Amino acid sequence: MRFFIAGIMQGSHTAKAVHDQVYREQVGELIARYFPAADVYDPRAKHRNSIEYADLTGREVFFRHNAMCREVDVLVAVLPSASMGTAIEMWEAYRSGAAVIAVSPMQHNWVVKYLSHAVYPTLDTFAAALAEGAVARCIEGVRGIQ
Repeated sequence: MRFFIAGIMQGSHTAKAVHDQVYREQVGELIARYFPAADVYDPRAKHRNSIEYADLTGREVFFRHNAMCREVDVLVAVLPSASMGTAIEMWEAYRSGAAVIAVSPMQHNWVVKYLSHAVYPTLDTFAAALAEGAVARCIEGVRGIQ
């Protein structure tokens, strides 16, 4: 099963800055624990210096990652606040039939609300849902796979 870890990077920063990315390692470890055979892609892991990319490289990476979201089984989107890039990734994954799992307190935000098959307000609630099998059941319901 192919997972894509989406989530806020630049968010609404007006300066050349990136939000704390520690959540990516946490999500990756959780996926590995509960889906040991999963193929997990974290776009930040291979592009740690992406904020410094020249426009041509940045554009290529941006569009390639969005295309990848059309080919995964599960997209886990971590959104402590709004992220335009993550919204696009969620849209691409949802339209392609992937299970979209949001970790976000923004339960009333239409992108989170309507493009997610499950929404957990925190990483702790996401971890609990993984432990009790709710995430696996959600994925199976959407994708018909185990």
